Amino acid sequence: MKRFLRLALLLSLSAASFAAVASAAETAAQRDARMQWWREARFGMFVHWGLYSGLAGTWDGKPVATKGGMEWIQQRVKADTGVYAQRAIPLFKPTPGFAREWAQLAKAAGCRYLVFTTKHHDGFALHDSAVSDYDAGSVLHRDLVKEIVAAARAEGLKIGFYHSVIDWHHDQYAYAKSKQLPHPLRGQPYPNGERNHAQYLDYLHAEVKELVSNYGQVDVLWWDYSAQDFQGDEAWRATDLMNLVRTKQPAVLMNNRLFRTPEAGWKGMGTEGYAPQLDPQYGDFITPEQHIPATGMPGIDWETCMTLNTTWGFSEHDHAWKSDETLIRNLIDIASKGGNYLLNIGPKGDGSVPAESVKSLQAIGAWMKTNGAAIYGTTASPFAQLEWGRVTRKGQTLYLHVFNWPANGQLLVPLQNQTGRVTLLAAPGTVISATAGPDGVRLQLPASAPDAIATVLALQITGEPRPVGK
Repeated sequence: MKRFLRLALLLSLSAASFAAVASAAETAAQRDARMQWWREARFGMFVHWGLYSGLAGTWDGKPVATKGGMEWIQQRVKADTGVYAQRAIPLFKPTPGFAREWAQLAKAAGCRYLVFTTKHHDGFALHDSAVSDYDAGSVLHRDLVKEIVAAARAEGLKIGFYHSVIDWHHDQYAYAKSKQLPHPLRGQPYPNGERNHAQYLDYLHAEVKELVSNYGQVDVLWWDYSAQDFQGDEAWRATDLMNLVRTKQPAVLMNNRLFRTPEAGWKGMGTEGYAPQLDPQYGDFITPEQHIPATGMPGIDWETCMTLNTTWGFSEHDHAWKSDETLIRNLIDIASKGGNYLLNIGPKGDGSVPAESVKSLQAIGAWMKTNGAAIYGTTASPFAQLEWGRVTRKGQTLYLHVFNWPANGQLLVPLQNQTGRVTLLAAPGTVISATAGPDGVRLQLPASAPDAIATVLALQITGEPRPVGK
């Protein structure tokens, strides 16, 4: 039956499917309206979960590595897709309530959206696909995408689909066309003879069409990824793919990873290979990975994606967990530079979230419960650099995130503006006096910081911020 459904879906992907090009003359105001929720959210949860999760970074009874991405384990051990599937599928056993746990954890942490892997590079799709037999519907008789979407919506979260355009399973994916993109068999001849990459692209487009057609509103399509030697229309029929998505989901936001050119916000292949520019035809936002831009990217929408330890997919061998201080200050730093923080969890093969990840997200949630107003809906700091911390802004309010509490109790804000009320978010009744001087405004603080990681003060100002010296 799946063969007939597969043929019908592939035939439906004719040129007429792409006739309604959503990018036709979108005005700046329309784009701003489409981007508004995402710009205000500032904080999302990323989830890498699939067959690799059950393997937990182990192959032949030994750790593959103690650090680095174990969602790439098939490529790391150079396993063909048959061997990989034979070992991984029996270990991938999602419990009935896994999705609710994710969604509730994201909500409690203060995340406003959840992006999860519908298919990673290994090619195993988490939905019930009519065009594949290598999917949760065929193997587990469950539609895991449906379960996750329902749970996230129940918590009021926006939904994002990560989808890999690389596919290590499909027998027509022509991996030899790129010397930069990873593949377990890269450098080896195709085991099944010459491949027809166009046939793989028909499959890719058909599977994406299912995702954007069958699960209600999709808020983000998070593509992964291209190389400088294989990208865009040549590699993925990218323009058609984006038009397909926007035809089905007019309000969707998409990242820039279907391309790898300077116009699309790229200058190289490494984690620092992004460029602070983006033509909207190539995507809506730039995605620095494991890296926070030193000065942000003024005028560009961007989102840092980052792991809690060093791997995206679960590994029982990776214990390099970031501290609560690092995670909370990363969130503040990113918001102060006008970006979003997409923080990843790597659930186990049964869908449960490692205890260390739960603890970290609970700590962020506790901080956000008191200080969330200083993150949500804020814009970048008017100051280039401050020794004591970071600043975010919301209209006439500057939020001062103090990392280093002044020993003398005086906090210097290098600001020329007339100021009004100053409030300590952790203790609104505390009286904070402000004195203007030639070097800025001095605030008289309590002797000790209410929060050792980051204490936030709300400072009301008159007019546009005018830093001292400008």
